[in-house]
Amino acid sequence: MAQAKTLSQVELDLVLNYVSSKKYALRDRALILTSFLGGLRVAEIASLKMGDVLNLDGSIRNEIRLSAEQTKGKHPRTVFVSQRLQTELANYLSTRHIKEADIPFFHTDHRLGFSANGLCVWFYQLYKNVGISGGSSHSGRKFFITTLANKGIGVRILASLAGHRSIAVTQRYIDVNDEQKRQAVELI
Repeated sequence: MAQAKTLSQVELDLVLNYVSSKKYALRDRALILTSFLGGLRVAEIASLKMGDVLNLDGSIRNEIRLSAEQTKGKHPRTVFVSQRLQTELANYLSTRHIKEADIPFFHTDHRLGFSANGLCVWFYQLYKNVGISGGSSHSGRKFFITTLANKGIGVRILASLAGHRSIAVTQRYIDVNDEQKRQAVELI
């Protein structure tokens, strides 16, 4: 199976601009950025409940604790939520009227929770509509890991953030391009 495309910042901006005029613009933006800024898998995003994301006072948590049932490898993990992502989630939350702990954080057009497969299709259609070939529900995770790697974050930290038990898996997510290689040789 082909690897998901790692979007550039320009392509991510195109996607965010595209959804800005949609009916559920803040939801769509938050869904996209939960993948790109949080590194969550699509099934993890689909599984989020209000209680996973919100503190008791209604503010966005700075850490989301995913249970074993919510993760691919059945190993619980903590997702660290950046200030930028907290702001995006709070913006989306302002559109939600019911905030009970056990309801889905992200809703479909019919106010139901997304299934993992449904959200995969949603991402596929989104990239297709924007004209980005090769984009998939995994593109956000690849962007997250590659961007952090390019900023010098070590592979062990990246593996932990991504919920990988093996750094070999994490290394497959890191894209390398000619510009990075040019910058690398200039360090000598």
